[in-house]
Amino acid sequence: MSTTIAVIPGDGIGPEIMRATLRVIDALGLDIAYDFVEAGLAAQDKCGELLPQATLDVIARHKVALKSPLTTPVGEGFTSINVALRKKFDLYANVRPAISFPGTKSRYENIDILTVRENTEGAYIGEGQQVSADGETATATQKITHKGSERIVRYAFDLARSAGRRKVTIVHKANILKSTSGLFLKIAREVSAQYPDIEHNEMIVDNTCMQLVMNPWQFDVIVTTNLFGDILSDLCAGLVGGLGLAPGANIGADAAIFEAVHGSAPDIAGRGIANPCALLLGAGQMLGHLGFEEHANRLRQAIRATIAAKDRVTPDLGGSGTTEGFADALIERLR
Repeated sequence: MSTTIAVIPGDGIGPEIMRATLRVIDALGLDIAYDFVEAGLAAQDKCGELLPQATLDVIARHKVALKSPLTTPVGEGFTSINVALRKKFDLYANVRPAISFPGTKSRYENIDILTVRENTEGAYIGEGQQVSADGETATATQKITHKGSERIVRYAFDLARSAGRRKVTIVHKANILKSTSGLFLKIAREVSAQYPDIEHNEMIVDNTCMQLVMNPWQFDVIVTTNLFGDILSDLCAGLVGGLGLAPGANIGADAAIFEAVHGSAPDIAGRGIANPCALLLGAGQMLGHLGFEEHANRLRQAIRATIAAKDRVTPDLGGSGTTEGFADALIERLR
């Protein structure tokens, strides 16, 4: 039975890395069809909207989307197209793996950390933003709910259990943010008590940053609120070579969007040298979500072998290869 996914080619380098990624997915021999839709600058150019209703309708119909980086123009429309998508489909869980790949420019080896970030509330979404008439004071509302905290912590523990992970670290700032972060920590403690088979600990966010740099191997799964998760997941990406190796899954009860979390890199767009690894790894997360875990593992193994062999890798990975050449190397290994 064929599976159809929505595909958002994106802006800047987005269409280039998406073409390469879809070629590699096709080489896995799965019966997956693509329904292409637009968002970002490409959508604005074509239909005058950054996030057209037709795009939302296609994502809602297929319930799974693969997305390249998007550009939100400064001072117009959405604060962020990505935030708008998360709100629209209630994609409450953001899952960001940081995994070491031999042959990359990274300071550490053998890192394997999952950051599970609450994706729909907290400080990051910027509710209630306003600046005083005299321009001297800016304010924003930070909102944490029982529901939001409970479901993200439960998601993290369920993920740890299903993936055979050993420990969940609950990251907070409840010592200072006693209402918002305090509520998150209270709920996290209640949920964690329901998982006696999973080790857990608590860590203040600033200490977490220091500990990640000093001894990242102590971490397995991290669960935290939106803003902290955004920062920590990028820090974890830095441990393994940068955002070029950083995929992300945005999961809700009724839909899921998988992506490369880096930007659209307009400075190298059209040059054919963009690294497609982050989107490829996001596609791997998508395949696992669709029930094709064996194929997802084959894809990750091919990426690992290709990078380790320095086979047609792109300049950011220390080679002189192209986007399409790297895809060719992967396809040869998959076949």
